Amino acid sequence: MNIFIIYTGGTIGMVQDDTGTFVPFDFELIQRNLPDLSRLNYQLTVHSFNPIIDSSNMSPAIWIEMAQLIRDNYENYDGFVILHGSDTMAFSASILSFLLEGLQKPVVFSGSQLPIGEIRTDARENMMTALEIASAKHNGKAVVQEVCILFDNKLFRGNRSFKYNSAKFEAFRSPNYPVLAEAGIHLKYNFDALVNNSEKEFISHNHLDNRVAVLKLFPGISPSTIQAILNADARSIVMETFGSGNTTTEKWFLDLLSDAIRQGKNILNISQCKVGSVELGRYETSQGLKAIGVLNGYDMTFEAAVTKLMYLQGELADQDAVAYWVEKDLRGELTIND
Repeated sequence: MNIFIIYTGGTIGMVQDDTGTFVPFDFELIQRNLPDLSRLNYQLTVHSFNPIIDSSNMSPAIWIEMAQLIRDNYENYDGFVILHGSDTMAFSASILSFLLEGLQKPVVFSGSQLPIGEIRTDARENMMTALEIASAKHNGKAVVQEVCILFDNKLFRGNRSFKYNSAKFEAFRSPNYPVLAEAGIHLKYNFDALVNNSEKEFISHNHLDNRVAVLKLFPGISPSTIQAILNADARSIVMETFGSGNTTTEKWFLDLLSDAIRQGKNILNISQCKVGSVELGRYETSQGLKAIGVLNGYDMTFEAAVTKLMYLQGELADQDAVAYWVEKDLRGELTIND
């Protein structure tokens, strides 16, 4: 099996400097702490970013570079593992799911909560399991044919995941979509939840438009604050609402949203709740939103909503086209409940 590893950085490859601060190191540190790598029947090729990137410094340019690395090496490898800091891993996994259309091979993001040199680290288990998943085949085809996140013995769909805990090994969750696989004594795959792209064509996209703003509502938010966000240099606004997509029914609020939509901006409604879905029009407090043309984000994560808009805006100049496709399920990132 030929596995291509992209090492971006993150906690997994950090060491302590003289002040006790964790700083990034190179992939050789990982290899020294994983002697079992040499026992695996894998041909591993490693591409390390130079300089190593803290995940807080992730950017659209780096995402495009990662996608291009996979595109350029796609035919020569059975699977891909991306070692990445956990803080923005869900953003990176989400955007790569959109940039890499029709994947027929696994792209597995992983990392750790503790550096690989620590005694109680989760890095070794995550790394070895990620490699096993990246190489897994069934009837000659890859078992996993999508972008996913492997953390703490669970495999999640990348664009359905978010980091919820910075203090436990169980760092990620995916409450609106089933776990794709669990690693115990054996790897147990949830075949019903896995995507099958065997009949699709692999296409790598390379355009992103990051003109996206975020409006997170709270009781008492002022009109001037909302207006400032709606007037930002953004083609689309992700609006985080209450419950199943509800907002205040105050006329001034709906008027501000309506004005922004008339000016050509898309407003995508997602819930601040981590579990459940937006249901525009179910309650009176969301009927007005539906009437003025606010878009339904259904059960998308915040990370998927932001990156999906960046992807669509990079591909489509027409705002109406972006509005149409953002409500469609492109890569298994949402469940339509109409």
